[in-house]
Amino acid sequence: MTQPIDSGQPEPAQSDALTPGGSAGAHKEAVVEFSHVSIAFDGPPVLEDVSFSIAPGETRILLGPAGVGKSVLLKLSNGLLEPDSGSIRLFGEEITSMPEEKLFPLRTRIGMVFQEGALFDSLTVRDNVAYQLIQERVGDEEIDARVHEALRFVGLEETFAMFPASLSGGMRRRVAIARAFINHPDLLLYDSPTGGLDPVTSTTIIELIVKERDVHRTPSLLVTHRLQDAFILCTHRYDEAEGGMVSLPKGQTDLNTTFLMLNEGRLIFDGSLYDLLHSEDAFVREFIE
Repeated sequence: MTQPIDSGQPEPAQSDALTPGGSAGAHKEAVVEFSHVSIAFDGPPVLEDVSFSIAPGETRILLGPAGVGKSVLLKLSNGLLEPDSGSIRLFGEEITSMPEEKLFPLRTRIGMVFQEGALFDSLTVRDNVAYQLIQERVGDEEIDARVHEALRFVGLEETFAMFPASLSGGMRRRVAIARAFINHPDLLLYDSPTGGLDPVTSTTIIELIVKERDVHRTPSLLVTHRLQDAFILCTHRYDEAEGGMVSLPKGQTDLNTTFLMLNEGRLIFDGSLYDLLHSEDAFVREFIE
């Protein structure tokens, strides 16, 4: 499914060739912007002086080993945690100390894929996917239509009336993705969406993320420690004619898919795949090699 990444010189004549530089959309107003953010929990900082942004249409892949603060950063992004210092802007609004009642409407614009899927075992697939719509008291007819649409997008329309216990691990993760997509969000947050899955199933999940990225262009922040997943995202595109994910030509990458890396609470890398492969930072080199 994948091809090796060529870390040599890119093909400069191609507009989407693997070239130096950071975010392709950095000049646009940020969907999420962290400025010198730090947070600690009764000990050393979990995150320290972290600054980055997510532009419209941009997918940012947050890399790093377990325990470096990746999931904490996600929770800060949607206001579930408040930083000790620094500033966080979401959809252009300062949320650092925003009251919960003002945060709620912003959160409804975010789709979240939790670790392990986090489905409700007592609810059908229909009610899991429609959970937010049910809370908003949307009518049953509209809910059914939108759930069918979301399940069709992830290739699981036949699971509509089933319960999570009847599904495989990969199917449950796809249902969780359908739940995140149901409201056509303005931002997607993925917390280790392939964690605990075998390589074949992981590729199926990444293909859905590539499909969402290329069909809807929703800005996203994806946490992972799996380099293979990250490289697939960068080196593939969704082909609607083929109905699946295809490799980009050798030496090319999706310029709107860029990388962040955390180590010991600090953001040590922010840039393109080219920058990542040519980084001279010792930790980055060890991580990718």
